[in-house]
Amino acid sequence: MSSSEPMRGYHDLGGLPAGPVNPCEHNYALWEKRVHALLTLLADPARSILNVHELRRGIEALGAAEYERLNYYERWVSSITNNLLQKGILTTDELGRKLAEVEAREAKP
Repeated sequence: MSSSEPMRGYHDLGGLPAGPVNPCEHNYALWEKRVHALLTLLADPARSILNVHELRRGIEALGAAEYERLNYYERWVSSITNNLLQKGILTTDELGRKLAEVEAREAKP
């Protein structure tokens, strides 16, 4: 890479060896479908709360370690959450309460 070329970001995997790509559809977990639906609702022109560029920017801002640790839809969740917090649509207190509710619900037999 010459000094005039921009440095490749950790998230920029285009052109790097990665093994074969499985082009087959897979079964999505319910939570993955919900994350996708949430983004669709947030990005709907009637709301225009979040767009794909903001989602991408949030994913790219995760940092290399977090980017590698998270799967595809976990990156989406993180980006959506951070965007909503930054825009003041969601507060950390609201998020904490909701996460506690979900954890309590999941802990029930």
